[in-house]
Amino acid sequence: MKETIAVPRKTNIVRAFYDKCMIWSEQPGGVWIMFGLAVAESSFFPIPPDIFLMALCIATPKRSFRHAAICTLGSVLGGVIGYGLGFFFMDTLGRPILDLYGLQNKYLMVQELYRNYDVLAVGAAGFTPLPYKIFTLTAGAFHLDLMTFTLVSLVSRAGRFFLVAALIHRFGAPIRTFIERYFNLLSIVFLVLLVAGYILIKQLL
Repeated sequence: MKETIAVPRKTNIVRAFYDKCMIWSEQPGGVWIMFGLAVAESSFFPIPPDIFLMALCIATPKRSFRHAAICTLGSVLGGVIGYGLGFFFMDTLGRPILDLYGLQNKYLMVQELYRNYDVLAVGAAGFTPLPYKIFTLTAGAFHLDLMTFTLVSLVSRAGRFFLVAALIHRFGAPIRTFIERYFNLLSIVFLVLLVAGYILIKQLL
């Protein structure tokens, strides 16, 4: 009689990251892992902190707004770091990061975008799935007013993260069941939004 060998199912990458976040969220320092991820994502890291924020809020719904505040501060701090990279080190550090997005030769068009839509451009990038790190780096490279950049980033990032926190705080545990039941579909929608944001910014530029 042949021995049956169990073959593990392929795991959705986003789902695997969500599951890992749920484990990390139960650790004492989980919120600071999210903070570090939010800092990194705004300047160079490709994975947005939304999934980790969602996991933390689901694990402790009563602390949802605290988690959103920490995530917002981390993201804005990362945005300022990205601004600094663009302002002081665009050639040595900023360009390689923008190369990943194929935007290395489009500085003049980005500058024009900021000239026409500076506050709206930063706000849209901060709240929507548009690649925020592109805006933080180029904002520094083209010397957008730092105070304006920081304030608009704070408002847009807070709006995005507090919306997630408010939904989970309102619905609590039931929304965790919904998310886990339909996670594959939700992850597809989320990734489609990210891709759509990337295509949109390529068209604008």
